[in-house]
Amino acid sequence: MLRGLFAVAIIFAVATQAAQAETTLRLSSWVPPTHPVMRDILEPWMEDVARITDGRVTVDALDSALGKPAAHFDIARDGLADITIGVHGYTPGRFVLSQVAELPFLSDSSEVLSTAYWRVHEAYLAEADEHKGVHLLGLWTHGPGHIFNGRREITTLEDLEGLKFRVGGGLVGQIAEALGTVAVPAPATKAYELLSNRVADGIYFPIESIVFFKLAELTRFGTLVPGGLYNSSFFLVMNEDSWRRIDPADQAAIMTVSGEALARRAGRAWDNADKAGLQALTAAGVSMSVMTSRSISALKSKLAFAEHDWVARASDRGISGALALATLRAEIAAINQQ
Repeated sequence: MLRGLFAVAIIFAVATQAAQAETTLRLSSWVPPTHPVMRDILEPWMEDVARITDGRVTVDALDSALGKPAAHFDIARDGLADITIGVHGYTPGRFVLSQVAELPFLSDSSEVLSTAYWRVHEAYLAEADEHKGVHLLGLWTHGPGHIFNGRREITTLEDLEGLKFRVGGGLVGQIAEALGTVAVPAPATKAYELLSNRVADGIYFPIESIVFFKLAELTRFGTLVPGGLYNSSFFLVMNEDSWRRIDPADQAAIMTVSGEALARRAGRAWDNADKAGLQALTAAGVSMSVMTSRSISALKSKLAFAEHDWVARASDRGISGALALATLRAEIAAINQQ
């Protein structure tokens, strides 16, 4: 009898270990597989998850996205995929607090801003639970957004007036309108179509994305804004039931390569891509200039509403927006000194 029970116990233990070893999570991404987001951020993170859990948890990227970019938060929440990546601004009005990282003039480095952003989220923003229904694995921003267009060189803010610009949603749409341009909301994957068909004259984009989406020929003029005109906030989330199925020890291990570690990796990858992108744009003959200090002063005046509005909206969510924003800037300054 005891021998039989012992045999059953061994079989149960082996079966349990096998089940743990076979925990495979499906990741849905609308980002092309050759984009730095997949190649330099998500794929290395997936490898880290397998390594840090000794193969008990693996992540496989699906061959094609399970829905449109704007649907990816709900795709994870509803369990259609275990993990998804998305942009907060693609669903306007749904995510308010993430816009703190989208404000203009914050940083010239995605790595610096993304790291500071994660810290501020954990310290202040998480309690508002804007990612309710999923387990948050990571947050980051792309590189600082600049001004690109195919119509004319931008030397003053007046040169922008009346031009139509593709925007990704979120705060950049408000910025576009404040600058007298017409906002054309669309995901990044539609950028070439909009510009080539002259639906949009230009685009607010990080440098890397102009190169990746082959927009150099359509955006002959680039105007760099020190500190960035805007940023876009990304999320990586997991279905709550999928997260709960993972052993607590492996959950803890996964978070050591997620969270701030993922923010740093993502930001570093984007900074490197922007550097390479600037060289590529120069080689392609795109006329690149830096916005003058006089125009920057005028720009800051026009966009002063963004911080004020965000602080007020954060307060409506029960968050001290002024403190969170001050902390974000302090973290950015501290990281820059490291």
